[in-house]
This record gives sequence, C-alpha cells and structure tokens, in this order.
Amino acid sequence: MDIKVEKKKIGLKDKYRLLTRDLGWEPSYHGKNEIFPYATYEGIKIHDWDKWEDPFRLTMDAYWKYQAEKERKFYAIVDAHAQNNGHLNITDGRYLSALKIFLQAISPGEYAAHKGFARVGREFPGVGTQVACQMQAIDELRHAQTQIHALSNYNKYYNGFHAFADARDRIWYTSVARSFFDDAMAAGPFEFMIAIGFSFEYVLTNLLFVPFMSGAAYNGDMATVTFGFSAQSDEARHMTLGLECIKFMLEQDPDNLPIVQGWIDKWFWRGFRVLGLVSTMMDYMLPKRVMSWREAWQIYGVENGNALFRDLSRYGIRPPKHWDDAEKAIDHMSHQFMLGLYQWSFGTAFHSWIPSDDDMTWLKAKYPTTFEKYYLPRWTHIKTLAAAGTPFKNYGLAKLCQCCQLPCVFTEPDDPATLCHRETVYKGETYHFCSDGCQEIFANEPEKYVQAWLPMPQLFQDPIKGDLGAWMDWVGLKDGADNGDYSVSQDRRNFEAWRGLATSNA
Repeated sequence: MDIKVEKKKIGLKDKYRLLTRDLGWEPSYHGKNEIFPYATYEGIKIHDWDKWEDPFRLTMDAYWKYQAEKERKFYAIVDAHAQNNGHLNITDGRYLSALKIFLQAISPGEYAAHKGFARVGREFPGVGTQVACQMQAIDELRHAQTQIHALSNYNKYYNGFHAFADARDRIWYTSVARSFFDDAMAAGPFEFMIAIGFSFEYVLTNLLFVPFMSGAAYNGDMATVTFGFSAQSDEARHMTLGLECIKFMLEQDPDNLPIVQGWIDKWFWRGFRVLGLVSTMMDYMLPKRVMSWREAWQIYGVENGNALFRDLSRYGIRPPKHWDDAEKAIDHMSHQFMLGLYQWSFGTAFHSWIPSDDDMTWLKAKYPTTFEKYYLPRWTHIKTLAAAGTPFKNYGLAKLCQCCQLPCVFTEPDDPATLCHRETVYKGETYHFCSDGCQEIFANEPEKYVQAWLPMPQLFQDPIKGDLGAWMDWVGLKDGADNGDYSVSQDRRNFEAWRGLATSNA
C-alpha cells in the first residue's frame, strides 16, 4: 500500500533561485564572448558573475502582484482627481510651469532609461543582473506612463502640455536632460549602470521625487503626489541596484577602481547639471514651498552623498572630483537659471515671471548670503523695466555648453560676479563649456561630444533657416499661448476665472 507523503513546500530562497538564477544556461555552439561582446570592451574585469548579490531577491510573480496593487491605488486617485476638477485645487496657476518642465524633460528621461535597461539586460552575462535590469526596465516604462497619464488631465485645460515629445527632442532647455540620457545610452553596459544607477537614481531622483513631490502636496496637486510616491517606492530598489553594481565591479578586480572612479566623477557632474532644472522648479515655480533647493541639497545631496562615499571609501573610492564646485554653486544655480528662463521666455513651452515681493522675501531668508547681494538688484531692475512697459527680453541666442547643453549662464565657482566660460580647440573647431567639469568630460571623449546636436545652431539650418516662427512650429510651440510672461497669459486668466467660479456663489 502506497503511503501519501506531503511534498515539502519550497522555501523562499530556493524558489528565488529556481525563478531567477536557474533560468541561465551555459552556451554550447557560441562562446560567451560572442554572445556578450560588450561585457569586456570597457576594460572592466569580472571573474565570477555568480558573486553578484541580488539586494531584493524579487521574483517576477511577486513583482507583478506588488506593482498591480500600486497601479490600482494610483489610478483610483488620479481618476478621483480628474472627476473632482482637481486642476482647480492647486494653489496658483504658476505651479503648472513646473509640471510642464517635468513632462517635457523628466518623463522622456524615464522612457529613455527603460530602453537603456532593456539593452543592458541583454548585454550583461550574469543572470542576476539580467533579471534585475528586466525589472528596472519595466519600472522605468511604468514611471513614464503614469507621469504622462497623471499630467494629461492638465492638458485639457491649460497650454504647454500638448507637444511634450517634440519639446523633448527640439527645445533648448529640454536638451539638457535628453543629452544626459543619450550620453548614457551611447555608453557601455557598466558605464550605463553608473550613469543611471548612481547619477540618476542616487543623485537625481532623491532630490526630485522627495522634496518636489512634497511640494506638489503643499500645492494641492494630488495627481503628481501620487505618481511621485508610487515611483519612489521603486527608486529605493533602483538605488540599491546601482550601488550593488558599483560594489560588484570594485570587488571583482582592483584594476576596475580607476575606471569606476572616472565614471563617478563624470556622471556626478552630468547629473548635477541636470539638477539646474530641478533647483529652479523648487525655488521659483512652487507658489507654496516645502523647502529651498539649498535645504534639499543639504539633506539629499550632502548628507546622503557623504554617507555613500564613506561606505565606498573602503574600496578606494573618493568623492567626485568637482564636488566642491557643486557645493559653491548651490546658492546661485536656481537664481541664475531662472533669470535665463525669464529673458528667453519667448522660446519656452511654459511661462516664467518676475518673483513677487513675497517670493523675494522668502528667497532672501533662504539665501541670506547671496540673493540680496547678487540677484535682488537684477530682479528689481527687470521689474522696473516691466512697469515702464519695456520688459526685458533677450532675442540673442544663448551660448550652449557642448557637454551638458545648458546655456552658459553660470558663474565662476569662487566669483559669483563673473560668468564661467571655457573653450577647447579640437581639430580646428572651437567648443564652448559652462564649467571645468564639462570641459574635462569633453576632453576625455571628444569624438563623442563633437557629435552633440545643439538646439540653438539648428535655428540656422534646414528647415528653419533663421525663421523664428518656423522654429516655433517645428518644436510645437504656440506663440502667445505656451510661452511668455505668466502675468499676461491665457493660463492665468483661465485659472483665476475657473477658480473663482468654483469657490464663489456667482
């Protein structure tokens, strides 16, 4: 007589191994170097891919259940936001400019990261890295989708949201984020992991998704808060993946150290330059602010960054080369960039404005050693010109940095009264840079950056040929509706009229 024996339930560790590591196999009719040619060409030496540690040990079945629950909560809140005219619950219509920049510059970056991780997952030989990259690729695609869905409701009522894909590819200020991701995707798989796993996930997203999403809550925008916090739970996993990849490379071979350090130097500075957009959104575009850019940097940049580099110091890693220059720029970058956005506001798919007296009082309090001395006089002068009916507009084209593609509006690290400008002559051509960091990145890979597509020179090429109106059509910018000063915009008139109807008995 047969006796029934209960099958022992598979433990979580064994289940994880079966659903991830055991999915790989040893190739027989092609060598690994043929299948994974990009795993060695960067010079990184990996001796044992099985040493890769999977920080979260997440299987695909658990991943889908976890993400599906978040999707249900996200769309329930977004639907309620739309059905209850949530666009009228924001504190001020000026806040919409921050959302437009987010949609035009950041959301396409999430989609680019999705494509990058899908590629890198194919290029890494290790099964652990392949599974981790697959999950992050899906995460990044989901982030882009939820952000576009959440902000699409504003497109029904306000200008500037309608052509974000064209803006991402063609407008000058969005090329800053676009060039960052194009640079990362044109790199090898290990450098890509430093660019995205370290610079984007560790440096950028904490400074974007935590303080900025808190600012969205302060300003009554529950749709943005929802996609921000939904994404942030994934970002914890992404930061851990990036950090694990750095440690894995450093533990595999001592020859990897100088290569990894060079990438950390490069991608810290590239990520810091993208933060110029974020700093301006936080200091100037949130009518009700949760904290200043300086305060956010102290928490999520200095404290988190120092903790990270203390952790990595045992491998021989030091803080990024231009960390001190970044610290010197913190009290200046948002003001310098907002002054640039205001003077070139005819060429932006969002509105800018002169800060109010209350705004300037807040900025003086948050930047006591710099704002009143260097920036208040400029805003006062601009305000006087506007009151006289001669608003300050700069119709000259901004000189763009060949590396980060920001306008060269930033100042010398030790002299806030002098514009920082660097030049390099390469093969008979002169290239311009906004900082020592960008010039050095170019010097290390000149053949890569001479190919950079810069939006400003495009004005003089086909199909534009110097015609500003043709350029606006090409980038999807509706002159007089999407751009210009917020004080005379249709967005302001509509928001105030609709808000008035929603809050009065008229």
